[in-house]
Amino acid sequence: FNQYYERDLDATMPRTKNRPFVTGDLPYNRWWLLVISSLLLVGVGIAGFALNGMAALHIFLGAFFYAIVYTVWLKRRTWLNIVIGGASGSFAVLAGAAVVDPQLSAVPVLLAIVLFLWTPSHFWSLAIAQKSAYASAGVPMLPVVVGNQAAAKAVLANTALLVTISVLPFFFGLGWIYLLGAVAGGGYFLLRNIQLVRDPSSKMAMSSFFASLIQLIVLLVFAVLDSQLIG
Repeated sequence: FNQYYERDLDATMPRTKNRPFVTGDLPYNRWWLLVISSLLLVGVGIAGFALNGMAALHIFLGAFFYAIVYTVWLKRRTWLNIVIGGASGSFAVLAGAAVVDPQLSAVPVLLAIVLFLWTPSHFWSLAIAQKSAYASAGVPMLPVVVGNQAAAKAVLANTALLVTISVLPFFFGLGWIYLLGAVAGGGYFLLRNIQLVRDPSSKMAMSSFFASLIQLIVLLVFAVLDSQLIG
């Protein structure tokens, strides 16, 4: 849906100009709205039948926040687009947790907050590297609005909060393996953010962007290892 709705923006940006709705590999017509909506409803229905209602609800809310709240409502209007839109990732965590236990508990909520905070640092790093493309497309990503230096400082501040919150599940039942992953992955991400503040160039922004991927992978893999080996 994102690529369908943003075909006009994608055509103006080098990173997205080869997406299938832009190139014509997929025909641009209203039937896609029916196809996409049907896929969502079928997916949510299967989740509700095979898993449970709470998992299905969180899956639906994640899709709704990304497609409607972020893509349609916020992306072209405000630099807060990715901050609020980051809730879509949080619902993915809550959906997975609901499969195990439909009742919310501290650890899933904290991990959902981690995903919520991870999203701005991840996308703002990319936006610094792609600032000129976003500016040309008229998308008010944070670096376009405040400049690369200020955006880099925002990334660092947000990541510091992210890493702090990511440690908290240790105090609510996760063990030392998880804590090791949270500290190691978070420390590496913070190091790249500090380097980005010192040099808010496209090269360092991409380094920060890839560090965000490493941080999240390490955190989640160590959470699984912790639950399997200790929990």
